[in-house]
Amino acid sequence: MIYNVQIKVMPLKDLLDPQGKAVMGGLQNLGLNGVSDVRVGKHITLQIDASSETAAKAVAEEACKKLLANPVMEFYEIEMIN
Repeated sequence: MIYNVQIKVMPLKDLLDPQGKAVMGGLQNLGLNGVSDVRVGKHITLQIDASSETAAKAVAEEACKKLLANPVMEFYEIEMIN
């Protein structure tokens, strides 16, 4: 069966996000001053062929740990979608 998985990868809250700071500066330059913070991350969608939802989530977890996220600087969330 094919399972659709969404993965959100974001910088750890305690770390500086230079890309987010650059976007915030750009927003302020455009006159959009109501924004108080910007964090930039990654949104990844996988289609996984697996025998069960649990097996598909395990594949997504392994992909995050081995390739998609750097645990020193990022955290990730996995969501199974229909």
